[in-house]
Amino acid sequence: MSDFRLGVVGLGNIGQQHIKHVTSGYVKNCTVTAVASRTLSDVAQGIGAEHFTCYKALVDSGLCDGVLIATPTMNHLKMGLYVLNKGMHLLMEKPIGLSVSEGHQLLAAVGPKQIFGLMLNQRVSPVFAKMKSIIDTGMLGELQRTNWTMTNWFRPEVYFQVSDWRATWHGEGGGLLVNQCIHNIDILQWLCGMPVSIQGFCGFGKYHNIEVEDEATAYFEYPNGATGVFIGSTGESPGVNRLDIVGDKGMLSFDGERLTLTLNTPSTSVYNRETNDMFGQPEKSVQDITPTEDVNQHAVVINNFIEATVNLQPLIAPAEEGIKSLSIANAILWSAWTKQEIALPLDSDGYQQALNEKLAHSRLRTKSNVKANIDMGASYR
Repeated sequence: MSDFRLGVVGLGNIGQQHIKHVTSGYVKNCTVTAVASRTLSDVAQGIGAEHFTCYKALVDSGLCDGVLIATPTMNHLKMGLYVLNKGMHLLMEKPIGLSVSEGHQLLAAVGPKQIFGLMLNQRVSPVFAKMKSIIDTGMLGELQRTNWTMTNWFRPEVYFQVSDWRATWHGEGGGLLVNQCIHNIDILQWLCGMPVSIQGFCGFGKYHNIEVEDEATAYFEYPNGATGVFIGSTGESPGVNRLDIVGDKGMLSFDGERLTLTLNTPSTSVYNRETNDMFGQPEKSVQDITPTEDVNQHAVVINNFIEATVNLQPLIAPAEEGIKSLSIANAILWSAWTKQEIALPLDSDGYQQALNEKLAHSRLRTKSNVKANIDMGASYR
């Protein structure tokens, strides 16, 4: 099989990392044949690829079978539409757009034989994959409560200073929720399903000199009456990563390192109805089920994307799945702005109107010349 010819648009930190996954052999049957960035870069010469200063020229070049977009979120809609309207396969960095409305516009442009995937790479984390398999078997029983405190996304001020687009409404459509925590929100809904209503509370520029949210707390209600709480922050250190999913028959708990499974005998609801012990509890068993394997998550998603285009393998994260996590993030923001509960499915037009008011007063910042130390491996949680 000849190599899949991949074009990469955007040569920032994440774009270069994806290129390294290909050139280092983690991604099979693939060659980066073209790259695009606004300024010339030695990346193209180093890998023997053609460099373009315009993404349209890359798409029109005939050098690529598919395109990976790794640019700031503000460019996802126009670039994604151009790729899809040209009939090419598309893999896009998260999130799918600034808003659910932008995501819907992109999905509407997908042709019948086109593959459109999203880089929701934490779905292949061994921990979350194991949690998913346990929940899907019904081992936990009916969902009762979810709680994820995800506050170890700390970012110092320099993280924002070296970027002109990051942490602006114009550049990202938000901050913590659509950048760092979009992965966690995706995993939460992937495991537990979508809530039917959200109440959100946010701190905007609470810890940093930014206009968007750097702290968020949200209360979820699910279709069966279960409740959930999600807490995120980029201003807290050392921070906490603690996920609990409680069901009638047991609980999954992940503390950022260890995954434990607790099972009740009998189920909580059965014991509740049948016991005569006023202060009793069901018998419980606790197991450490922490996976030991290590996975290059981004490479797995890129490999899967290529297999989907060549062999019609199902996508790990089809682009339409990105609407779900973005709906939750948008709803938290909208609730915080209006101080009202937001019902789901999201009124995407109503949210877009509210976001447009923010966009009207948002500008890209002046980029600092400070030299930042960059370790991409330390950026993932």
